[in-house]
Amino acid sequence: MNKPNKRAALVPPLLRLQTSITSRDDRLLGWLYDHGVLTTDQIAKALFSSLDFAQRRLLRLTVLGAVTRFRPNKLDGGSHPYHYVLAQLGYEHVMGQHGHGLPKRDQARRRYQSLISRPDLPHLLGTNGVFTDLAAYERTHPGTKLAEWRPASAFHEPGALFRDGSDHRLMTKFLGLPRPDGAGAWTEDGNTVAFFVEYDTGTERLNVLTDKVAKYGLLFSYAKTWSWPVLFVLPTALRERHWHDRLHAAYPNQAPAVVVTTATDYLTRLGKTPAEDVWQVLGSTRPRRRLIELPYRDPDHDTRWHPPPDRTVDRRPMGGATA
Repeated sequence: MNKPNKRAALVPPLLRLQTSITSRDDRLLGWLYDHGVLTTDQIAKALFSSLDFAQRRLLRLTVLGAVTRFRPNKLDGGSHPYHYVLAQLGYEHVMGQHGHGLPKRDQARRRYQSLISRPDLPHLLGTNGVFTDLAAYERTHPGTKLAEWRPASAFHEPGALFRDGSDHRLMTKFLGLPRPDGAGAWTEDGNTVAFFVEYDTGTERLNVLTDKVAKYGLLFSYAKTWSWPVLFVLPTALRERHWHDRLHAAYPNQAPAVVVTTATDYLTRLGKTPAEDVWQVLGSTRPRRRLIELPYRDPDHDTRWHPPPDRTVDRRPMGGATA
């Protein structure tokens, strides 16, 4: 029988974790800190060359105390893949790296309990899956990058969608502005597009989605200097077509926001990712476009991602243009 390594037992758990961590682990732990939960399949696709390799590394991170996991049961029997969340030590590592001090003593336990009892967990996982699919494309396609991934919680504070520090911050809760499911920035071959994501599980009526378009239109009418495409991911191509019909009736000329759509079953059938030519721009007669080709306008973010002063902003037309 092997004797326990007394020297190893004296090493503080956080130090043991930090000496074992890789840059890929850091990216994963940061995602879990920001976005709550990811499945084995999402993690493997986004960060690893094989499912087996991912499972071995996730087991190691679990043993080290960085993450913990749960496995919900399916209604029709069996169980879903493991769902990974940060453990308390994982919080200590990430928050220490970010200079946020120590987490609350029960922070991991409280978030774990919240996630396993969350009724809209499939919605959260679906939203996160849009971004992990982009990260998976980045992993296998040089010149592409998921440059930013922001969770829904980033937009919960009053004024989060305003940049100028004006009185709009005090008015936010009265304006009926949107609460995006997520937001990001995608870079490809030197160009970057920023976007919002709305993930639809099919449980809401279509007029609820249409109301969200009006809210984004209100946001961009206040923002004036910037407007991002809003990516609506619907569960089926049939529902997507029905909603386009609804939107054309509601906005016969032009929608107040740049609305682009795709469908989960369409992506699955073609084996494509959100980075590819899967996005239908409302009001456009062109075929589906790649994410990087979507119309957007944001001089501030163009400066941030592309510092050279001679870069042209407003590089694509806004609205439902057919060009």
